[in-house]
Amino acid sequence: MAKVAVLGYGTVGSGVVEVLEKNRSLIAKRAGEELEVKYILDLRDFPGDPYEDRVIHDVEMIMGDPEIQIVCETMGGNEPAYTFSKRAILAGKSVCTSNKELVANHGAELIALAREHRCNYLFEASVGGGIPVIRPLCNALTAERINEISGILNGTTNYILTKMEQEKTRFEDALKSAQELGYAERNPEADVEGQDACRKIAILASLMSGKTVDYRDIYTEGITQITPEDFVYARCMGMTVKLLAMCKRREGEKEEYLAAVAPYLVSGQNPLAGVNDVFNAVFIHGNMLGESMFYGRGAGKLPTASAVVADVVDCAKHPGEHIICLWEEEKIRLLDFGQTKGRFLVRVKEAGEDRARNLFGDFEKIVPDGITGEFAFVTKVMREEEAVQKFGGLPELVARIRIKD
Repeated sequence: MAKVAVLGYGTVGSGVVEVLEKNRSLIAKRAGEELEVKYILDLRDFPGDPYEDRVIHDVEMIMGDPEIQIVCETMGGNEPAYTFSKRAILAGKSVCTSNKELVANHGAELIALAREHRCNYLFEASVGGGIPVIRPLCNALTAERINEISGILNGTTNYILTKMEQEKTRFEDALKSAQELGYAERNPEADVEGQDACRKIAILASLMSGKTVDYRDIYTEGITQITPEDFVYARCMGMTVKLLAMCKRREGEKEEYLAAVAPYLVSGQNPLAGVNDVFNAVFIHGNMLGESMFYGRGAGKLPTASAVVADVVDCAKHPGEHIICLWEEEKIRLLDFGQTKGRFLVRVKEAGEDRARNLFGDFEKIVPDGITGEFAFVTKVMREEEAVQKFGGLPELVARIRIKD
């Protein structure tokens, strides 16, 4: 019997215990042995909880217990999660986590450490919640050269944008609804400013390249400036607005990578246009297979816990054996986002038409019903830095959104 410890008894941690206990017999068959939660580490007590007898407050009980083979880190944040995870690995215990912040900061280091100590650091649940994305990248697609990973990686922002589009509500009202339903935190900054999606695409980009992509180097823009009027223009164009995260490989004398997180106008013919509410979707493009899409609930107690437990089963099936994951600590330098090319939908006050034509050349105006005092147009393909410069010379600018081509 493999003994498991859970660090953190919050939403995901309690879900991990629930999945392990409720599916105990099925998991035992798939793991090749029974798995039992011996310890649950938390600062709090949980009187009346069915597993309150397993709750402890001293991490040393876990670190010093040779029976504990697998540790589930569901605490979140960088510390003390990093210290506890590192200590567990140094003691030869495998660690399974849902902590995207920790994985983005220290993933390569902890994987290398696990390799040295013949155990594992697995993190399927850190990206996409219950959607299997990490394992396909590391296993099923190992024969592929991955050229692009892109998609919707944050359920909170996708819910907000869906509500804004379907109910014509403003950002603030949609955010309040997300908070009331438990989809958004009281402080939603990490979600709505794109930081959560940024960490997730950094993890995927690191696995794609085999080296470390620092999330702090990724151009990141959130959804706080999106308005219902943006969706009116989008509908006129047969499009919608989605917060996309992406990483692309560029071939040349040396491999180069571009990564970004930002709102984009997406064509109604694009499968991502139909990904609504808290659902996520990830496209992975391989040079042989072409495009694969992974879709499902990107967050939530049990979907995320299920992904953590899948990693636990993997660890139980490979005792004393390191599961290969190609992610080196060497950092790669990303391409300057300002040098990328694309098109924009630009919204301008009516008084700025002449100035806009002087800056951007002739264009066809988009003037939808219900919006007065402004118009919009689509730019030609241009460099990001060139577009930014032109926007700076247009005081009548209302908004601009990139177009996913």
